[in-house]
Amino acid sequence: MKKFLFILVCALFMAAPSFAQGLNDNGDNIIGEYMSDRGGSKSKIRVTKNSDGSYNAQVFWVENPYEADGKTKRKDVKNPDKALRNVPVDQIVLVKGLKYDPESKSWGGAKIYDPTKGLKVNATAEFETADKLKLRGTILGMGVTLYWVRIKK
Repeated sequence: MKKFLFILVCALFMAAPSFAQGLNDNGDNIIGEYMSDRGGSKSKIRVTKNSDGSYNAQVFWVENPYEADGKTKRKDVKNPDKALRNVPVDQIVLVKGLKYDPESKSWGGAKIYDPTKGLKVNATAEFETADKLKLRGTILGMGVTLYWVRIKK
């Protein structure tokens, strides 16, 4: 009987974090810092919450932020907004206004910016695992899936 109670108590403690996460399922679990590795180009992205309850994602580190001279920071030269073409690559805003849908437990309603192509496309995001965020960018039914791995909450 004691062994049974011990196993039951252990099972409850292991289930408690996932139960608690379900109670606080308001979309804020996306907030944090992530590592992205796209074609060997590594960057770190910070997801923050806006006052209206939506979320933004901004690059805050890239593995190689400098031009070939090693001194000049690379810029967002392909940005369709000419006013943003002087933004350093380690400060690019990738997503603005992502909204959480509690029914689907996913985020959407925003555009994701691809600085390698200078395109903004429809964005959706959902967790594949507790620390692996799956982002999907689509335009005219075609798209690309990216994965960001959480490095800090």
